[in-house]
Amino acid sequence: MSHINKVAHVVLRVSNVEEAVTFYRDILGMETVRYDTEAGMAFMSFGTQHHDIGLFSVRDEATRGNLGLAHVAMVVDGDLADLKVMHDKLLANGTDVRLADHGMTKSVYFQDPDGNGLELFTEVMTQEEGKTYLAGRSGRGAATFSFDEEELIAA
Repeated sequence: MSHINKVAHVVLRVSNVEEAVTFYRDILGMETVRYDTEAGMAFMSFGTQHHDIGLFSVRDEATRGNLGLAHVAMVVDGDLADLKVMHDKLLANGTDVRLADHGMTKSVYFQDPDGNGLELFTEVMTQEEGKTYLAGRSGRGAATFSFDEEELIAA
């Protein structure tokens, strides 16, 4: 049976990424894995994961409801086939999902019944490989992927 292993990271929408990076780095002692001022985002780590907190600037007016928690990410214990089991369970429940390939992870995004953003993912790189990959990326986007037979067999 596929199951979730742990909460892996939190993504926050912030009004000022530079200020947030300074706070998380200088006050909480986090490592800045990636900081892209043009894209308005940063990924921060306590040192053992590729990122523990993602910081994204609010694109519209910075008001309550636009700021704060964007989503909570949880690691699926297993591989891509286990993620597909969870994906199919969400679909069977009538939950709308979005798939994203972040390079270091493959993710399923969805909302709980109250509209809270959630992400389930499986790692496709080690934490150290993920840090290197994340630090070398540019831009904000992620590729999509599908659960096809060849991909599941390869996993």
